[in-house]
Amino acid sequence: MTRFSAADPQERRRLIVDAIVAHRERASPFLTIEVDEAVLERDDAPDPDLGVPWIQFADGVVSLDCTDGELERLKTLLNEYPAFKTDELTRPEDAEGTNVRVSAKADPNRIAQFCEHVLRAVFECPEDATIWIAAV
Repeated sequence: MTRFSAADPQERRRLIVDAIVAHRERASPFLTIEVDEAVLERDDAPDPDLGVPWIQFADGVVSLDCTDGELERLKTLLNEYPAFKTDELTRPEDAEGTNVRVSAKADPNRIAQFCEHVLRAVFECPEDATIWIAAV
């Protein structure tokens, strides 16, 4: 991979596809997508108290941390993706929110579409939010 950030929906999807392909070619443990922290300073940003939204992908599983509201939005979003199923919900006692593991029985393009929709619909990131591939 030669690029690690993107700031519009189409470019973010392309970047995520490239990251999934690189992750699989390298047989790395996981890949991590992070929203640029500058988005937290904007008026239309996700709740800054929750920190920077992130998504991980490994072994056909998408993982993310959600607040209760984000979890409800994620459940709604999953109705649009029949090949994606909630595998596990973990609510650690020492943390707010829920870690969600979603099985993703799909090709890299569909996984990238799902991740893009998570960024926009679940985390409520603005359309021009920059993402970074933080680990591949």
